[in-house]
This record gives sequence, structure tokens and C-alpha cells, in this order.
Amino acid sequence: MNKPIEPPHQITRILASVGPGLIVAGSIVGSGELIATTKTGAEAGFSLLWLILLGCLIKVFAQIEFGRYAIISGKTTLIALDEVPGPRVRGRGNWLVWYWLVMWLASISQLGGIVGGVGQALAITAPLTDQGKAYNEAADAQQLATFEEFRSLRQSVEREQPSAEAQAQTEKSIAEAWARYDDAYPPTDTAHAETNDAAIWAVIIAVITSVILVVGRYGLIQSFSTALVASFTVLVVVNVYWLQSEAEFAFSAQEFLSGLKFHLPSRMEGINPIATALATFGIIGVGAAELITYPYWCLEKGYGRFTGDNDGSPEWKRRAAGWMRVMQVDAWGAMVIYTFATMAFFLMGASVLHRIGLNPEKGEMVRTLAVMFQPVFSDWAAVIFLFGAIAVLYSTFFVANASHARTFADCMRVIGLVDHSEETYQRWVRILSGVFPLLCVVIFLKFQSPAKLVLISGITQGVMLPMLGGAALYFRYQRCIEELKPGKFWDLCLWLSAIAMLITGTWTVISVIS
Repeated sequence: MNKPIEPPHQITRILASVGPGLIVAGSIVGSGELIATTKTGAEAGFSLLWLILLGCLIKVFAQIEFGRYAIISGKTTLIALDEVPGPRVRGRGNWLVWYWLVMWLASISQLGGIVGGVGQALAITAPLTDQGKAYNEAADAQQLATFEEFRSLRQSVEREQPSAEAQAQTEKSIAEAWARYDDAYPPTDTAHAETNDAAIWAVIIAVITSVILVVGRYGLIQSFSTALVASFTVLVVVNVYWLQSEAEFAFSAQEFLSGLKFHLPSRMEGINPIATALATFGIIGVGAAELITYPYWCLEKGYGRFTGDNDGSPEWKRRAAGWMRVMQVDAWGAMVIYTFATMAFFLMGASVLHRIGLNPEKGEMVRTLAVMFQPVFSDWAAVIFLFGAIAVLYSTFFVANASHARTFADCMRVIGLVDHSEETYQRWVRILSGVFPLLCVVIFLKFQSPAKLVLISGITQGVMLPMLGGAALYFRYQRCIEELKPGKFWDLCLWLSAIAMLITGTWTVISVIS
């Protein structure tokens, strides 16, 4: 029997009771923002800013509806989704649960990309082998030369001076750097010899995470993710602000406003920014994975338990309404944080990478992203960015593995692999908390292309979004208690949210098929 706790009413006490949204923000401000959002900005420039903002805002209504039902019923998300009408395997879950398993497989692959990104950042910051040090020297020289060439071209145009000599010197310095590396480490038929430093670091990080998650609990996860996200979000916003003092990379009000107008960029040179943007829409803000995991953190925080057992009394309804209010403040507050961060990442990708012509790909993803800090922080750019990259990427890896352990353990109950007891559920959460980080690093070692793994997950999440939009409407109209129903304006926004998810999912499928 749950002992009820009165909900707070003062804003200071309400803010002291938030937490699940901060954990979700720790998962969001990572792969979606640092990788997918900047990649979208790098490919499309400012033209898709409207889609980025829409992706952050529109899904919060469905998120809160999922949280509302969790507080009313005390049920986890997958148990709730199993109630939605549709095809099912008797005693083994319905169509939503089984598609979630497909999405989980892609999402765990995404985390392979994330831990690979952390490994790349650490390999650049602290290479473990002599080959890694030599590779960093050559690769850093190439990235820096590309950046300096862009700046030199801009300056030569302004001064009406030729830059052929500067270009020749740039090509010579890059060739010399790689020649020294290739002499020491013979290249393959198609590329320079790769190092193992990123893979070694990824294994170390996965093992450490496995241990922390097995022994850690909710409080540790909330505090750790909040600290990591806050540190880099401030840094990114400062970088965007100071970019405005750099003539080559400052963006005008006209460019910013043009990005808020509905416009779709065209495909060019094998790059399809629309496909990238669709994948990004599935990840940024509250993606399908976060929509599913948010109620788990709400229940673990205690929002459902604090309302007490649902006896239908006026006192229970009053407490439920109060804790729903806390949950809404939590969700909207987190939205403000990750929207701010998402915009900053996108603007950096459009202002710096798009103009230079760099696109974060494969093994050079992290090194390419570091160029976004070069105009402001110059020689300190790599160090500063790598600190932030490690913070946000690891935050995503840490929180997402904790979330997957909970959702997968719950899925095992829903599809009948284990019993429904709380003791069994908690035991499997601990087991999977140790196993999943190790599984992620195995995936990375097999497929070392972090950006591609992240975008594949974005596509599967995009397909899941309309399903979750429909489920949110089902919970609103079929599972909501009369006294706790929202108003008409909220219903309108919820319908718009579900429609946007439907459009995104349909568009994603068409894009993949074509």
C-alpha cells in the first residue's frame, strides 16, 4: 500500500520536486543535438531551423499525456501500451510492444555509435598508443588546414587578392602531415591506417558505465546527468554568442528568420538533407525513446506513489492533480533546456560547418564537430569541445542505458518471459544495467560509423512517433478520469502533436522506400 504525500504548491517546492525531465534532458542533449542536429545544420544550412524547433516543442504534449496516465494508473509505459487496441499475441504483448523491440534494437545500435563517439573524443584528447598520437597530428593538421583555407579564401575575396598560393601551401602541409604518418604506419588500399585508440577507450567507458549503473540508483542518475548537461549547454550557448563577433561565421537576423520559414532544401552531391532532417526530427527533443522512458522516471521519482492508491476519493483526485502539475512543470522546464541547447547546436552547424563544407562522418565525426569551436576558442577549441563532447555524449550513453534496462526488463514481463513481480523486475534491471553498456561497445566495434548508427535509430524512432501519438490520444480519451481531464486548448495541442508525429512517420517511411 502506497503512503500518500501531499503535492507542493509553492513554486520553489515544485522546482525542488522535479527530476525526471532533467534525466530525459541528459539523454536528449547528446546524440540528437551534438551529432544529428549539427549534421542537419552542416548539410542544410539555416533552412531547417523551423523543423528543429517544431521537433522540440510538439512532442511534449504527448510526453505529458503519457506521464498523466502513469500517475493515474501507476502503470509503466509498456504495460500501458499493451492496453492499446490492435493485433496482439495472446499473453505475449501487442503490436506496439513488438515494434518497440525493433526500435530498441536500433536504439541500442545508436548507443554503440554514442560510446564510439565518446571513444573518439577520448582518443583525440588522450591517445593511448604512439600510432594514435601520430594519427591525431596528421588528422588535426588536415582539419585545421581546411578551416584556415576557408578563412583565407574569405579574406582574399574581401581584399580582391588571389589565394592560389595559400591553397597550394595548405595542400602541401596536409600532404606532408599524412606522408609522415603513412611512412610510419603503411596505409591500406583505400585509406590511411586506422588506430585502435577509440575502440580501446570505448571498451573502458562501457565497463565503467556497467559498474556504475549496477550499483547506482535514481538519485545518482539524476545528479550525474544534470551536471554533465548543464556544463556543456552553457559552453555551447557562449560559443554561439561569441561567433557573432567573427565576421566569417556570424549569422544575420535575416538568415535566422529565413530558417523559421517553411522551406525544404534540395539534394546535392549525394547528400540528402531532408532525409537527415527527418531522422533528426525523430531524435531531437523528446524522441520516441524518451516518450516511452519518461513515465518510468516519473514513477521511480515517486509521482505515482505519492498520490496513494487510487480509491476514487476526492482526496486522491486532488493529490493526483497536484502531482500532475509538478510533472508538467518538470516536462516543460526540461523542454526549455534542451530546446535552447538544440538551437545552439544547429546554429553552430549551419554557421561554421555548412559554410566551410565539412560534414561529420564516420571516424572523423568528433574531430569535424570540434571545428565549430575553432573560430571562437582558436588553439583551445579542441580541448574545450572535447570536454563538452565527452560530457554530453557520455550523458546520453549513461542515461539511455539506464532507461533501456528498465524498459527491457518491463518488456520481458509484458511478453511473458518473466513473472510480473516487482522483485523480478528490479533484479532484471540490475542485470541489464550491467549487460547493455557492454553490448553497445560490441556493436560499435563491429560497425564503427557513429553518425550512421545514430541516424538509423532516428528513422526507427520517427516511424514509432505516430504510433505513440495514437496511444497518447487513446490514453486521453479512454483512460483519463473525468475530474483530471485537461481543457479544450490542451486537447487541440495534443491532436496537433499526434498529427505532426503522423506526418513525420509517414514521410520517414516514404523517404526510406524511395
